[in-house]
Amino acid sequence: MYSEKVMEHFNNPRNVGDMEDPSGAGEIGNVRCGDVTKVFIKVNGEGIIEDVRFRTFGCGAAIASSSMLTEMVKGKTVEEALKVSNLDVADELGGLPKQKMHCSNLAADALRAAIEDYMKKQEK
Repeated sequence: MYSEKVMEHFNNPRNVGDMEDPSGAGEIGNVRCGDVTKVFIKVNGEGIIEDVRFRTFGCGAAIASSSMLTEMVKGKTVEEALKVSNLDVADELGGLPKQKMHCSNLAADALRAAIEDYMKKQEK
């Protein structure tokens, strides 16, 4: 049902945990399944995401998607990270079952919410 990459990221998730004083944070939940993902980003002066962390309460696919997303965006500019879609996350994981695609949406949407939070802070 799940690819080896999904199982690897579920069993050994990367970049898990809270972040002190993040540049931005975003949280997204899915009422349908009860999964919740929170993403924290640390952006340097050049607009590059130098650190990203997540906290996910949910199924294995949601955890794997969040872990993969953090690896995909670390070192990218904010603009590049905004272009990462849920389909990109699922593809990097070697695919997700149709009924679990909403899990990759959580990760990508939480990242966008964290970037929006960062941008609002920059305006102040």
